[in-house]
Amino acid sequence: MPTVNAGNQALKVGVFYDGSYYTHVSNYYNYVHSHRRRIHIGGLHDYVKHMVAEREGTKPNLCHIIDAHFFRGRFSAREANEKANQLYHDRVFDDVLMYNNVQTHYLPLKDMMGRKKEKGIDVLMALETYELCMLKRYDVVVLVASDGDHVPLVRKLHALGCKTMLLGWDFEFTDAETGEQQYTRTSTDLWNEVTYPLPMHDLIDEGLKDDDELIRDFFVMRDDRPRDMDELPMDLDPESRHQSSVMSLMNGYGFIRFPDNNLFFLREDLIDVEFGDLHVGDMLEFNVAVNSRGQRVAKHIKRADGGAN
Repeated sequence: MPTVNAGNQALKVGVFYDGSYYTHVSNYYNYVHSHRRRIHIGGLHDYVKHMVAEREGTKPNLCHIIDAHFFRGRFSAREANEKANQLYHDRVFDDVLMYNNVQTHYLPLKDMMGRKKEKGIDVLMALETYELCMLKRYDVVVLVASDGDHVPLVRKLHALGCKTMLLGWDFEFTDAETGEQQYTRTSTDLWNEVTYPLPMHDLIDEGLKDDDELIRDFFVMRDDRPRDMDELPMDLDPESRHQSSVMSLMNGYGFIRFPDNNLFFLREDLIDVEFGDLHVGDMLEFNVAVNSRGQRVAKHIKRADGGAN
């Protein structure tokens, strides 16, 4: 049963993102899910206002997101510069967050046994969320997260008289590169602790099936017009040539690193180079085209240097 908002008073809402989790989920919808779209920050915020309004028995225009914060580990400038287009991608996404009034909180990624991992970001997120809730007295805190480590935070927020909403996902898929089954699960303890748990995997699939406008707007549009800053305008002149590196190779197809969603290509579009001779990291030259599904793809692909690496 929804809570009745006596007097239709305005509600203060804070949205807090576990950045790595959000990125993982957005990539899932862009590369794996049949919808093939990234999550739109602005659309997510609009969805949040409608869900808070529904649960609190009020109107969406009375639910004000007064704060939104994004927490994530980040490569150093030197490390990012060594990865193709990483600095560009980071800057583009920072622009998206700024455009949607989301404040960023970054910590350096730590090297742990040869792998870069986040260290302390969950603690930072919990401390900032709790402190801001004490200062601004949110009516509802919305978490985009999945880790059971957030349970103590939720309990502390409830002690302050703040309600909590969780946007969580459960899904699985087969990794195209390794063939391994990948699982994403939200902590059961976290599901059970929050005031308003939203199983987004089910809600999105149902909304897409019903062509729900709120769910459609949850994702970046892919027409000729940029949707806010989530898709930046780009010259798609079929005569223009571009250069970038191979990101991944599968059985007869692959992806080339390219802002902002990378480019799919088929072995049939290679010129003067055999698919079996390609390696991840090879530099290629290509045209950008749009296929029948409205997706950007690479065409007329050659080695950037005109020869084998």
